[in-house]
Amino acid sequence: MSEKLTLANLRRDQLKEIDYENYTFSNCDLSSSNLSGISFTECIFNDCNLGLTKLTNTSFKGVQFNDCKLLALPFKDCNEFLMAVSFKNCVLDLSSFQGLKIKNSRFVDSILNEVDFTESNLTGSTFANCDLSKAVFNNTTLEKVDFRTSFNYILDPEHNKVRGAQFSRNDVAGLLTKYDIEIV
Repeated sequence: MSEKLTLANLRRDQLKEIDYENYTFSNCDLSSSNLSGISFTECIFNDCNLGLTKLTNTSFKGVQFNDCKLLALPFKDCNEFLMAVSFKNCVLDLSSFQGLKIKNSRFVDSILNEVDFTESNLTGSTFANCDLSKAVFNNTTLEKVDFRTSFNYILDPEHNKVRGAQFSRNDVAGLLTKYDIEIV
């Protein structure tokens, strides 16, 4: 396996339109850039800002995002072929994964306010200690998804596939919101 190459403190005007394999991006400000058509394979993004970035036909294969700002990213526009992503301590507010098949994804210690997961397939994924306030789950496959340590989620089991999903007792109220009942 080849050695990881590191690009640090890169700005959007310095990013080349090439395919990146085994790169680590550290402290890069790529906000509002255009990453359309670029392929990232086995890459790591540490402390990067990719907010408001265009992702039309962008490939993320085995990509890790750590401590990144990923505001309003249209992951739904990415190339879905072999897409595999994980997020740790990231802010993904207003991003969209609509319609994507991203099984076994990991979201850890992240903020996902108003993220759209409509019609996504998240089978086997983990949401560990994530804030899912106003996240949208509609016709989403959530089978075997682990929500046990996450909070502020609201989802309707009648409009999502939840067989085998795990929830904590303390936050199970998010599954009953539509019934307008009080749990004491």
